[in-house]
Amino acid sequence: MTKKKSLRTRNGAAFALESVPRLALEDFRAEVIGAPARKGRIASLFGVPSEEAGPGVRVFAVIARDEEGDLGVFSTTIEGSSFPSMTPDCLEVHLFERELAEQWGVQPVGHPWLKPVRFEEPRRSNAREDSPAQGPAARPKIGVVDYFRVEGDEVHEVAVGPVHAGVIEPGHFRFQCNGEHVFHLEISLGYQHRGVERALVGGPNKRTIHYMETLAGDTSVGHATAYCHAIEALSGTKPSGRAHVLRGIALELERLANHTGSLGALANDVAFLPTASYCGRLRGDFLNMTALLSGSRFGRGLVRPGGVGFDVDGGLVEELGKRLDAASRDLEDAVSLLWITASVQARLEDTGIVAEDTARSLGLVGHAARACGIPRDVRHNHPTGVYRFVQIPVSVWDSGDVFARAYVRWLELQRSIIFVREQLRALPAGAPATPPKPLGAGKGCVSMVEGWRGEICHVAMTDALGRFLAYKVVDPSFHNWMGLAMALRDQQISDFPLCNKSFDLSYCGFDL
Repeated sequence: MTKKKSLRTRNGAAFALESVPRLALEDFRAEVIGAPARKGRIASLFGVPSEEAGPGVRVFAVIARDEEGDLGVFSTTIEGSSFPSMTPDCLEVHLFERELAEQWGVQPVGHPWLKPVRFEEPRRSNAREDSPAQGPAARPKIGVVDYFRVEGDEVHEVAVGPVHAGVIEPGHFRFQCNGEHVFHLEISLGYQHRGVERALVGGPNKRTIHYMETLAGDTSVGHATAYCHAIEALSGTKPSGRAHVLRGIALELERLANHTGSLGALANDVAFLPTASYCGRLRGDFLNMTALLSGSRFGRGLVRPGGVGFDVDGGLVEELGKRLDAASRDLEDAVSLLWITASVQARLEDTGIVAEDTARSLGLVGHAARACGIPRDVRHNHPTGVYRFVQIPVSVWDSGDVFARAYVRWLELQRSIIFVREQLRALPAGAPATPPKPLGAGKGCVSMVEGWRGEICHVAMTDALGRFLAYKVVDPSFHNWMGLAMALRDQQISDFPLCNKSFDLSYCGFDL
């Protein structure tokens, strides 16, 4: 009888941790490396302390099979201080392996670009006791790293950040250029590592939901929803249909606010002020709709385990509908100017191109992937909550440039407006919340949500007491920062603000 290579599960479904296959290292590598050829992709790959005494780390992999709508979960144990890198054969894992090395002291031998991810102190070092790198000294100084360099006549470096001119988060960008021509962009983050994943171990407690809502502040609803789905699966709690619909409305309002703001910022970057001005105001209108639901413009306090923290009545539904109709009319007027203005199109088209094969090899998600012709959307491929019953068409374009990333946002805006309008009109009856039950012991769950940037993936695991043994978060930015670096290849350095805003990635969502 052939030993099962992976546990097959679904998004938001609980499983027993003991049912997750533990493979030999060479079999684990073969499963990960072979996933793309089997139409799978790496949604998460992370380490937890090994159950055995002494050094070692147990590594879990989550493979998303989008066409089949299921997930494969399997693991291995790395007992020594190194393992053969999988990155040369599967680029999707390049950042996951760097994270493993940084957090657990296991070196992926043969990794082509082994550098710190967040400059964090190791959770456990597998180095020898007499190694000078053992202990606190192993933590690198934030931002101090051997950057890639291009040598040659007239080649120069341009370093930007981590302190920027605007009121934004810290991140360092280093360009290798010849004149205005960019050969290579290296992105270094980790300046605000907060230790969120470590703080979640031993939970959940009163602080846990607040950690979730601030993982990436502009994605409060998305991360809170992923967390609540995991809690409900692990505890066997079933929210009402009304709660699922209200969560879906809040999630799409979050998408509306952020996509609107991003289109306005793109317009501003090409000095097209009519759209920039209108979208800046309209973003606030969508945020204020979320505030009507929960009292918070970012939706904090709304999504809670077992349902939602606030209900709506007929008067509030009517007011939301009126505001949505008014905002949607203004939004169409403002954004349509982008597509009929030749000077705008000249800047957006053929700028920052990411080819489809590059996007697939890097494992891009969200609108960045869909702009390359990849129909990757959790709401469609791995639906949970209201999306199991109401399908939103997947918005795709295929040119892979700034225009495509902007136009996909516009398609999503239109479809999110239709969704919110329809759900407000047909809001089901029922209790807004169901009291959550205690978490089951020795269980795991993979919870994915299509946030406005793309796929949010939470993996929760409980110990024998029903507390969090481990909690892994993969924000969509984790997949997509390298996509931005590829978009700058062979571009002008003046294209960077435009390319950067077209991805619109999160620093804090990365710097967990």
